[in-house]
Amino acid sequence: MRIWSKKCLKMHVECTKRERRMSILLSDDEQQIVDRYLEKYKITNKSRWLRETILMFIHKNMEEDYPTLFGEHDMRR
Repeated sequence: MRIWSKKCLKMHVECTKRERRMSILLSDDEQQIVDRYLEKYKITNKSRWLRETILMFIHKNMEEDYPTLFGEHDMRR
């Protein structure tokens, strides 16, 4: 386990500080689906799960849509 110095801890806290708020509205059915999922997989931190899920989805799509020199069809020949 790594021992954190005071300087490193202070820098880490400043880098991960979240100051931008984002909110969404869900229907009752959508809220039930989310709640059941969180309960089934014993997820206790809903905001962290939402943030990671959304950002993972965005990151995956950005990697897939990244421009390349040749199209996929040309590279498979």
